Amino acid sequence: MLKQEIAAALEVAFSQLGFSEPSVAKLQKLSGVSLRTLYKYYPSKQSMIIAALEYRHIRYISFLLDNAPAPGPDAALHIFDQLKLWMQKFAPKGCLSINALAAFPEDDVINNAVQNHKNAVKHLLGEQCLNHSLANTLFLLHEGVSNAWPVMGDEAVLSAKQSILELM
Repeated sequence: MLKQEIAAALEVAFSQLGFSEPSVAKLQKLSGVSLRTLYKYYPSKQSMIIAALEYRHIRYISFLLDNAPAPGPDAALHIFDQLKLWMQKFAPKGCLSINALAAFPEDDVINNAVQNHKNAVKHLLGEQCLNHSLANTLFLLHEGVSNAWPVMGDEAVLSAKQSILELM
C-alpha cells in the first residue's frame, strides 16, 4: 500500500514540476516518506519516473472507461469526453508520458514504459469503437488532442470528435 501511495505522490510531483527540476530530495519531501523508505521502493530517479508513469497509466485507463457506454461509436466519443476532463484536471501541461520521453529520449526503460502505455491506449480505442481497423486513426486523434491541449484546449477535443463522427 505504501508503495502505491509513494507512486501516487511521485505522479503528482512529476506532473506539476516536470522531470528535470525536482531533485530526489524534493521528491522525497513531496512523497511524505523518509529518503530511506523512498529508496527502498524506488532506488533511483529512473525507477521513480517509471513508478509514476505506471501509476498514471492505471489511473488513466480507468478514467477513460469511467461510466463508459457499451462499446461502439458512443464509447469512442465518450473516451474523448473523458480525455477532455483528464486534460483539464490532471494534464494541463500535456501528456506526462510524452513529457517523460522528451526529457529522457535516450532512456530505453522510460521509452518502453511510454510505448507500453501508448500501445494499451491504442488497443483500448480499437476495442471501444468495435473497429480495430480504426484504432490507429483514433490513436492519432487522441495523441493530437493531448499534445495540442496546451494550445487549443477544448477546441482540440471538439475537432477530434467531429472527425470521429465523420469516420464512423
